[in-house]
Parts: sequence; C-alpha cells; structure tokens
Amino acid sequence: MPRETSDVEQAERLGRRRARMLPLLAVIFLTQQISFFASESERASAAVRTVDHVKFGAWLVLSLVLLAALYTGGFWLRRREVRALMDDEITRQHRATALSLGFLVAMLTAIGLYLVDMAEPVGTRVAIHLIVTLGIGAALIRFGLLERRAHELG
Repeated sequence: MPRETSDVEQAERLGRRRARMLPLLAVIFLTQQISFFASESERASAAVRTVDHVKFGAWLVLSLVLLAALYTGGFWLRRREVRALMDDEITRQHRATALSLGFLVAMLTAIGLYLVDMAEPVGTRVAIHLIVTLGIGAALIRFGLLERRAHELG
C-alpha cells in the first residue's frame, strides 16, 4: 500500500513539474530558432558549412524529442505505473487539444508561406523549419498552459 501512495505522490509532483517545464521549453525552443533564421538570412546564397549541419541536426533531434514528449507525455525513464498515473483523462484531453492546435498552426504557417512565396521565394529548408518549429512550439505552450491551469485548480 505505501508503494501506491508514493506512486501517486510522485506522479502528482512530476505532473506539476511538467506543467512548469513545457512553456519554458517552448520559449527556449522558439528562441533558439532566432539564431537559425538570422544566420539563414545573412548567408542565403553562401555554401552550407559543417556547423550548419550540426545546427540542423541539433534542431532535428530536439524537435523529435519534443514531439515524442508531446505525443506520449514524456518521462520515459520513470516507472510505467507512475507514467500511467500522470496520463489521466484530463491530461490526455489537454494533449489532444495541444496537438490539434499545433497542427492548426503548422497548416496556417504552410498556407502563409505559400502566399509569401508568390511574392518572394522561400527556401524549402526555411519553410520546413518554420512549419515544424511553430507547430511544435504552439503545441508545447498550449499543453503546458492547460496542465498548469489544471494543477492550480486541483
């Protein structure tokens, strides 16, 4: 019986931590992209350097990890019982709402880029980078804010 209590307490503590971390992670993720777009505009015609591949690889890995955390709820190194307690019905609803907002933002970004491309060509890498970054960022912020509100009320 004490094991269940500690699992519940741990799940509650981790849920609160996730609610605090997600909006912060989103801000960090979106802020890091400023350097990508600043350097991309400076050297639009320059050759791709090794450091550019490293930056792209880091962005790709971070995007995949954040997307996986959004989709699954994260905390993969915790015990299955704790993760199950953290993934209650409300959290699943919040995650679905956040992912649908992320999808909407990604689609609106793609449509906006299509319109911009009619006047000024937009590179494929820049377009993909913007779509993925804004979609994941919006979903992270929304999920974090919904979880924060739920923990403040609960």
